[in-house]
Amino acid sequence: MIYVVSGLRLVVEYALLFAAIYAVTLIIYFTTGLALTWVNRRYPERRIQPTRDGRHRIRREIHSSMEALATSCGLLTTGFFAQINGWTLAPLDATWWSVPLMFAVSMVLYDAWFYWGHRLLHLPVFYRFHAPHHASLAPTPWSNDSSTTVDTLIEHGYYLVIWFVLPIPAVALFAQRLFDQISGMIGHAGFEYFASPTSRWPWPFICTSFHDLHHSRFHYNYGNFFSLWDRMMGTVDPRYDDMVKTFEETPAGGKPSNADMGGKNVG
Repeated sequence: MIYVVSGLRLVVEYALLFAAIYAVTLIIYFTTGLALTWVNRRYPERRIQPTRDGRHRIRREIHSSMEALATSCGLLTTGFFAQINGWTLAPLDATWWSVPLMFAVSMVLYDAWFYWGHRLLHLPVFYRFHAPHHASLAPTPWSNDSSTTVDTLIEHGYYLVIWFVLPIPAVALFAQRLFDQISGMIGHAGFEYFASPTSRWPWPFICTSFHDLHHSRFHYNYGNFFSLWDRMMGTVDPRYDDMVKTFEETPAGGKPSNADMGGKNVG
């Protein structure tokens, strides 16, 4: 009887934790999506693919995203729940140095995980699980999480595994997940606002055009936070650095960019 009560208590605690994390994630998803949509309407000249418009897909992207985010939150919740109950590596105390250090280490590790998981999803045997995400040839902020369950398990499985291999304070990983969510939606926004010299060679950072090219050209730019692995593996789109320069020379509110990478089909 004691084991049954204990088990039920764990189930209830897990369910409440999942509900809280999922609710916060949805608030972030819709708040970020609405904010980016409002900004994009103000600066139509910043559209990366002027001849494509993916807005007709928004309804199905939101529906798909809510399912995928539930899977992602389940992975994150499970890892965090395991740490709370002492089933993982003991985390470092959250201090002024441990949180930024573990945040930085985890960002680099996740980018490697994402790159190779993303490459895996582009293999013929797995691509059917990733193809729905690529139905958005011209991505919108809402398409960031528009994925299948298998796709999400591969790309976000990190948020379950990392608790068991890195003594990361929970606040550092939650901060990374927050950054990942917002930056990912910016990366799918379809409009470029962050082009700068640090977004191109020799810097490892990226801007929205990086992932937008992945949607319009498919076989380049697999990284998430950085271009490091793409640079090393020769998978950076050859047009990327020049695109960044073009947007650097076109300030918001200026003349429309010529950086059309998309053709004339509606995506």
